[in-house]
Amino acid sequence: MSLSRKRKKELRKLQDQASTLWESQQVLLGQAGDVAREAGRQLGNYNREQVVPTVQHTYEKYAAPYVDQGVKTSRKVYNDKIVPAAGAVIGSALSVWDAANEKRSDLAAGRGFGSVDFAALQKKAEKYGKQASKQLVVAPPKKGVSAGGVIAILLGVAAAAGVIYAAWQTLRADDELWVADDPLRAPDA
Repeated sequence: MSLSRKRKKELRKLQDQASTLWESQQVLLGQAGDVAREAGRQLGNYNREQVVPTVQHTYEKYAAPYVDQGVKTSRKVYNDKIVPAAGAVIGSALSVWDAANEKRSDLAAGRGFGSVDFAALQKKAEKYGKQASKQLVVAPPKKGVSAGGVIAILLGVAAAAGVIYAAWQTLRADDELWVADDPLRAPDA
């Protein structure tokens, strides 16, 4: 199949136009990449300069007191309730162990059981039981979240929603925002 010189010339011209278009698209994509990188950098700066300090300030103002109070309460419960109760249980277990060892040594020495005063044992058991139960009693927990906690949660959610909305507005693709490179020409009259 042979092409005329005119067709060959038109095909070369079309190929040159396609190459020029391809090169201009590559340049355009490179510029779009540069714009996207700059937008990412600016978003990082905005996050570092605006969002992080606002979130940190809001946390310190509203949530930090409740977190500190929770830590203090946990520490108090641990030190005032759990440790003494565990100590009482361990102490009682060691007392029983010592009593068993003493009785075992008496039996090994041939002294036997001897006379056992069950009334005295019952009184001691009741006394130790009351002491252990007093240490295990825990105050009833508070109900619900206080008004300050609810307000802090609502403000945190509102701040997060504002940040997300601002990021969405910044990054959304809006065709109306694009400006043509070539100015519009007036129609020929």
